[in-house]
Amino acid sequence: MTDTTSTPQARVDLPDADAARALGAALAAVLRAGDLVILTGDLGAGKTTLTQGLGAALGVRGHVASPTFIVAREHPPLPRADGTVGPGLVHVDAYRLGGLDELDALDLDTSLDESVTVVEWGRGLAEALTEDRLELDLERPRGGVDDPDADPEAGTRHATLRGVGPRWADVDLAALVAR
Repeated sequence: MTDTTSTPQARVDLPDADAARALGAALAAVLRAGDLVILTGDLGAGKTTLTQGLGAALGVRGHVASPTFIVAREHPPLPRADGTVGPGLVHVDAYRLGGLDELDALDLDTSLDESVTVVEWGRGLAEALTEDRLELDLERPRGGVDDPDADPEAGTRHATLRGVGPRWADVDLAALVAR
């Protein structure tokens, strides 16, 4: 297991879906082809919503939706106004995967160098893909014992970002989330 005690870390509040998408867009400004992002959080925590903001800011083709039932979706990059092309997006949902063998069968390493790869539910599996990764833990509010009818979609979510490996050593995640 990798020691993450000295890795760059930041925390940000996400009061609504727009804030989660904005965090995804902010991440797009520092992510590059070959980067791995591991998203962890309960159902409804905002993993796919954040990825939608990331995909929009990267300028990729297709609607970014949860890949739950197809496991992985590839979104190729669209040409930018200046004619350049950024990285594509590979969006994976590892929830139904039984282990590292099933993740390995997706051949993510073949597209890892040319795309930003986002793996939802990837903790404990996707770390084997590369030593460099950005880990995001997303927390959502829960209905309390005093209010069992509370709307689980309401309330502020929180994201904790952790850069792991040499790629993230000099990235100021706190400045990134302060934008």
